[in-house]
Amino acid sequence: MKFRVAREDLADAVAWVAKSLPSRPPVPVLGGILLEVEGSTLVVAGFDYEVSTRAEVSIDADSGGRVLVSGRLLAEITRALPAKPVEISTEGSRVLINGGSARFTLPTMPVEDYPALPSMPAASGKVDAAAFAEAVVQTAVAAGRDDTLPMLTGVRVEIEGEKLTLAATDRFRLAVRELTWTPDAPDMSTAVLVPARTLADAAKSLGGSNEVIVGLGDGLLGLQAGGRRTTVRLLDVEFVKYRSLLPSEHTTTVDVPVSELGEAIKRVALVTDRGHHLRMQVTDGVLTLTAGGDDEGRAEEGLGVEADGAELLIAFNPTYLLDGLGVLHADTVRLAFTTPSRPALLLPLVTEDGERTVDSAYRYLVMPARLPG
Repeated sequence: MKFRVAREDLADAVAWVAKSLPSRPPVPVLGGILLEVEGSTLVVAGFDYEVSTRAEVSIDADSGGRVLVSGRLLAEITRALPAKPVEISTEGSRVLINGGSARFTLPTMPVEDYPALPSMPAASGKVDAAAFAEAVVQTAVAAGRDDTLPMLTGVRVEIEGEKLTLAATDRFRLAVRELTWTPDAPDMSTAVLVPARTLADAAKSLGGSNEVIVGLGDGLLGLQAGGRRTTVRLLDVEFVKYRSLLPSEHTTTVDVPVSELGEAIKRVALVTDRGHHLRMQVTDGVLTLTAGGDDEGRAEEGLGVEADGAELLIAFNPTYLLDGLGVLHADTVRLAFTTPSRPALLLPLVTEDGERTVDSAYRYLVMPARLPG
């Protein structure tokens, strides 16, 4: 095998594939990256039985072949090479990498022990890449990170005709985003649960394309765009019945600029410690944030807001609030409350025809903390 390739193209493809490799592979070959030359195309691939990634790069090839090398090392080397064309060739059981005046030699891994990559599932439809990437970010933020509760570590992807709904929860918050897509079958109806971290990485890396082809089948979700494709093994567990958690009415609403609220929460939360929460009080057009106490320090800040409804005192984990504000993608947020013991909603506000309205495509629900006494 021998070929020449632009360093930037090679480094981007290798970095994208390496990101999905396991940090502690159960067997060494699963930590490898497969390089395969077919004609004038280099295929860079990785697979750990759960996630597969495959990127294609245009090259100038002298001879074809396939080798397996350490993914971590290859990623570090390609990232560090000078911005000059790279030549890669094999010599016995070694891979030679030449870039500018830099020379590297890597041992190969037994390519015959490497598992065959799964095929991309048949296309189910396509979706705008940027909108899909945004929707995944907005929902994955609420997914759980405890692998002992797999049903909470995924993003539920629901398909009903031309509507795509993504949802995730860790029991303390819930994020739901709806968007339109183009299904291959107009009456398509299904729902799957996809590991959140893997889906977020894949969607972000494919977000620079115009559209993403989505495939479902054989227990896999496939995403393909711009010469890159990834498959993810679905989680075979039941997701919570989340729609019943979303409040249908509110007794108090507060409209406030996202940046002002976010900065105030960060300041007041400086005195919070583990087990302590941030309190919000709504009175006479003022949202007052307080945290801490006499023993560990106390903070308070008032914000002038547009408030409607009953006065209210409620408490939250400040991190959950900041996570929601960070993915809202709006200048103004509506905080919608019912009672101090019921969940609250963070809703993005958009301006249409000079009027400010709620963008119902996204809802971020956060559970309140128990107030003392």
